[in-house]
Amino acid sequence: MPVSRAGVLKDNTVNLILQSSRPPNGSGAANIRVRRIDEEDLAQVADLLTRGFQNRPRRFWLKILACLRDRPTVAGLPKYGYLLEKDRIVGVILQIFAKFRSDETATIRCNVSSWYVEPGFRIYANLLVARALSHENVTYLNVTPSPTTFPILKAQGYSQYSKGVFVAVPALQPRGRGARVRIAKAEAHRPANVSQFEHDLLIDHAKFGCISLWCETAERAYAFVFRPKVAKRVIPSLQLVYCQELDSFVKFAAPLGRFLALQGRALVLIDSNGPIPGLIGTYVEAKMPRFFKGENRPRLGDLAYTEIAMFGL
Repeated sequence: MPVSRAGVLKDNTVNLILQSSRPPNGSGAANIRVRRIDEEDLAQVADLLTRGFQNRPRRFWLKILACLRDRPTVAGLPKYGYLLEKDRIVGVILQIFAKFRSDETATIRCNVSSWYVEPGFRIYANLLVARALSHENVTYLNVTPSPTTFPILKAQGYSQYSKGVFVAVPALQPRGRGARVRIAKAEAHRPANVSQFEHDLLIDHAKFGCISLWCETAERAYAFVFRPKVAKRVIPSLQLVYCQELDSFVKFAAPLGRFLALQGRALVLIDSNGPIPGLIGTYVEAKMPRFFKGENRPRLGDLAYTEIAMFGL
């Protein structure tokens, strides 16, 4: 049975997952347990995900697991996610936890990433999901769902916060007459008076393979992160991964667009619920929808520390 990129099971398995999480009667149920993934599990986890996602080679999963291993752990939360086992590992769900700081407040976000359960154990999938989504004061994201999994997400308490994508061509924006703007890659330049959190975010994402930029004026610096991707498998483009607010991208679209065009990327994909005033481009509805579960609704234009930013999914 196929699985989606986000790891949620398709087709008839939808009905199984939507059932009560209570295991069926039988001696085998007592031997099922859910626990956190440990480092010694990584080889088996990679094997299981390779069997589940047959379009991804084992080295792909080993690279993802190595990326999670090298990241700091958020205190009290899993480093990799959870697994389902019955004498051996039969299910897995990867999670990316990250702590965000703004205005002296901290919030925790978790991107629920790829997951898979072997066919013979999918009746227990709810146990795995329920444990993975059980942490308090955490906002959960699902940013790469398959349309067939939308009923599952709704049943799990998710809400949609982004309905489509705006395909911007910022290099075509007319030049403004405002203050002079300096654009520099974050690895080579750190402006004065920027927060440690935002500086670290840009450096982290540059290491993930993103383009991390400071757009600096005489008054302050604005942070931007873009993930290179290929639209329709042939068109070089960028996904806007992080900015403080979409208005800042609109404000600096012209200089950013020209800088990015020189990198060979003229199109920028921006999560959106409609056309973005002030930007040249096209809005495409029902494309790349995003979902969340929790009290803190994510901002449009913020996919930091997600599988899109870190792994290019």
